[in-house]
Amino acid sequence: MLKLSLEAIEVVDAIARHGSFAAAAARLNKVPSTISYAVGKLEEQLGMLLFERNGPRVTLTGAGEEMLKEGRWLLSAASDLESRMRQIATGYESELRLVHDSLIPSEALIDDIRAFEDLRCGTRLRVGCEALTGSWEALREGRADIVIAAGEGPAGGGYQAVTVGSLEFAFCVAPTHPLTRLGRPLQRGDLLECNAIVVGDSARTLSDRTVGLLAGQPRITVPSMAAKIACQVAGLGHGFLPRACIADELKRGTLVELPTEEPRPPEAFWLAWKTNAQGQALRWWRERMNRTLVPALLPRSR
Repeated sequence: MLKLSLEAIEVVDAIARHGSFAAAAARLNKVPSTISYAVGKLEEQLGMLLFERNGPRVTLTGAGEEMLKEGRWLLSAASDLESRMRQIATGYESELRLVHDSLIPSEALIDDIRAFEDLRCGTRLRVGCEALTGSWEALREGRADIVIAAGEGPAGGGYQAVTVGSLEFAFCVAPTHPLTRLGRPLQRGDLLECNAIVVGDSARTLSDRTVGLLAGQPRITVPSMAAKIACQVAGLGHGFLPRACIADELKRGTLVELPTEEPRPPEAFWLAWKTNAQGQALRWWRERMNRTLVPALLPRSR
């Protein structure tokens, strides 16, 4: 009888990804003692250690790493099989992975997520966030079923995409920032004197994309749009920010908008999905995003 099961691989994978039994238990909705017992039992059956224990933190042994190399492929294959079986039986996928660009706050999708859950169709929804070309890469590499992505997609095809509008930007700094004292539209030379706050491209294999960054520009790179806004509110640097995300900061005066000689044009957004994807959940999201995303968050350029 096989000693490894998909459930056991899933437990080991969760521990490896999250770094502790407690974190894995939270991810899998189990109690830590259950996770600890399951790992101990598996190690006993296999006759080898899968983890090195270092207090609450654990790391994979060589044997554990080898198990996960193939084990993660098995988990992915099983998930795909389950999804295909369920889609054949009901028309709905077992899971739908929606990835949106970090320019769009996740809170903007709350009403859409609630409406989808009200369908009670049984499809598990997984929402992710990527920056710049990261959303396109997630779609291309099969880590997303549908994306709301900034800018045009990579060459090579394999997906369908429709424009869903554009997002306007404002150049902003904290009210105490030195640039506020110039009293005129900002020039390139002015910006080179101070740090720019930029969001790092989350793509792993596609070429990095930069927007609105000058050659030789001193910069602080942050992981998300929320972090960029926080840094600019704190006076650590300058940069263009989406108006839809900073209305409250501008109203409170924690950010001020300054004119520039070279404003940033609106950013085009695309809704994209794999060409051969036919599930009912995906179809629902395609139709929903075309109805709600355009008028509510990303008004089309006039």
